[in-house]
Amino acid sequence: MCQNQGSMSISSLPNIKHTQSGQFFLLAGPCAIEGEEMALRIAEQVVKITDRLEIPYVFKGSFKKANRSRIDSFTGIGDEKALKILEKVGNTFDIPTVTDIHEISDAHMAAAYVDVLQIPAFLVRQTDLVVAAAATGKVINLKKGQFMSPESMQHAVRKVQDSGNENAWITDRGTMFGYQDMIVDFRGIPTMQQYAPTVLDVTHSLQQPNQSSGVTGGRPDKIETIARAGIATGVDGLFIETHFDPSKAKSDGANMLALEHLEGVLSRLAKLRSVVNTF
Repeated sequence: MCQNQGSMSISSLPNIKHTQSGQFFLLAGPCAIEGEEMALRIAEQVVKITDRLEIPYVFKGSFKKANRSRIDSFTGIGDEKALKILEKVGNTFDIPTVTDIHEISDAHMAAAYVDVLQIPAFLVRQTDLVVAAAATGKVINLKKGQFMSPESMQHAVRKVQDSGNENAWITDRGTMFGYQDMIVDFRGIPTMQQYAPTVLDVTHSLQQPNQSSGVTGGRPDKIETIARAGIATGVDGLFIETHFDPSKAKSDGANMLALEHLEGVLSRLAKLRSVVNTF
């Protein structure tokens, strides 16, 4: 899929900006909504950066974390409370928002507050969940399972389309490489672009799962490396989790990008995208 098709796919999102800039679109924010102040603080910073660079921006935040390594891991501050914070972020900064859902009942509930519903990678083959999400009429972001081939994602997209919804994205979040590492097969990006606009989840692609501690590790020092490769490959969008203090984040702190580094990273990626656009 060419970048123009990717731009067309996001232009229908409410309040999306800079769709004609030729830049990649960005899904970014904290892993989990930990509170109103932190969400607004992160969104404000990212909005300033993306407006300057003319990058179409969607605020990302999970209203609950159902897939956790341990029973004592942080799962959320309360579903409706977190969803209302996502809604406030969208209204305050006039931007679209995305959150992930885990159960069929989540679809209708979350759709009342956000613009994009995300299907987690471990759940993307769950037909009833995908169909319930598609039935809301929202854009559906399908995370590619760590265990799935790029070609197999056409079937997940087809489930959305067969439910009467033409607004599907695919996000590559890496593929399992042994038991405790992930790898990105960049050959899969043009393959998946045949089916839907394709996003590269840079931060989760650098996770190191299945640690003996029960806490997932990561390689945040390689975020820009993977992102640059994605832009060079022609990906439509990037997914980056960011936090002003990843070491104190309540979820996925080991692989989030520190907010203070985001502007520099995005500035360099925007320049690279401008070069790629000349090819």
